[in-house]
Amino acid sequence: MGSLLIVSGPPGSGKSTVARLLVERFERSVLVEGDAFFAFLAAGAIEPWLPESHHQNQVVTEVAARATGAFVHGGYDTVYDGVVGPWFLQAFIAGTGLDQLGYAVILPSLDVCLERVRTRVAHGFDDPDATSSMHRQFATAAIEERHVVADDAATPDVIASAIWDRRSRGLLNVPGVRPQFSAE
Repeated sequence: MGSLLIVSGPPGSGKSTVARLLVERFERSVLVEGDAFFAFLAAGAIEPWLPESHHQNQVVTEVAARATGAFVHGGYDTVYDGVVGPWFLQAFIAGTGLDQLGYAVILPSLDVCLERVRTRVAHGFDDPDATSSMHRQFATAAIEERHVVADDAATPDVIASAIWDRRSRGLLNVPGVRPQFSAE
């Protein structure tokens, strides 16, 4: 059996860059890009940061979790790069079928996130209002400090190393739960 490390945070936090660095540290690994699951939605898709997208987000979260869990059950050390706020964490864990996983939230300042989103190249997301909203949701959520990396000046390599160290020491572990939702 492999392991799972979720790298989360608001848009512009650097999670995709850091996730790519982390997945390279494993001998046999998979990088799951959470945004890809939202791209599967065709007609009727709702922007996932809007309140009316809650049911859609539950379904996408469950599908992403099941696929991610299958890689882990198949023996791959897996890094999931996506916006998995603490409000969806237990549902995500349940969907994977895992007993535990690692959870890291990258949370630089709002200004850093906004600047990164504004200057992105070849990325489909560039909404400053949605970035601000999602940053606020992470910043005000009840997330244990051991899961949060919040350093505006740190390079992606430094952040990846901090996450790797916490993971290695078991500080990012979150226990699994029984399934709590379904797509019905």
